[in-house]
Amino acid sequence: MARPDWLVGGDRRAAAAERIYAAATELIARDGSLDIDALAAAVHCSRATIYRHAGGKAQIRDAVVARAAARIVEAVRAEVEGLGGADRIATAITVALDLIRSDPLGQLMVNSLPGAQGMSWLTESPTVAEFATDINGLTDDDSEAAQWIIRVVLSMLYWPVGNTATEREMVRRFVLPAFRGP
Repeated sequence: MARPDWLVGGDRRAAAAERIYAAATELIARDGSLDIDALAAAVHCSRATIYRHAGGKAQIRDAVVARAAARIVEAVRAEVEGLGGADRIATAITVALDLIRSDPLGQLMVNSLPGAQGMSWLTESPTVAEFATDINGLTDDDSEAAQWIIRVVLSMLYWPVGNTATEREMVRRFVLPAFRGP
């Protein structure tokens, strides 16, 4: 078993990755994109250090999305605790919409939607699909249902209804029937 690093008080590699991910989050939220040279400058290290501790652009971007999604997922989990079926799905979707809209990375995602060609990494992300499955309480490993929920949420983010009550009613009327049994 490795001893904790005397300087950082824990795993040096994990600390480096956390520092890189935090800086990447700030850069993405500020600039709308991720540049490895800018990230290395922000963290005060070399490109090689970035790649060694956090991977390439895709891995870093996925980690940043996973961190933001994890915060949102935990908040949604708290809201849907004890709920099941249609009520859980409706609550999960509407709460997720509110949280994404209030998160800086969520706002970046919404603002980048008009050029949807670059969003396939989000809609096709297995991590995002796992979050959608988990939050909505889907019992089957139904990746198509999870991907569909992601697309519903993205469309509602891009074309907001205007108020939460109307949005929730739309989810109840049009989304929930897809999850009712025969």
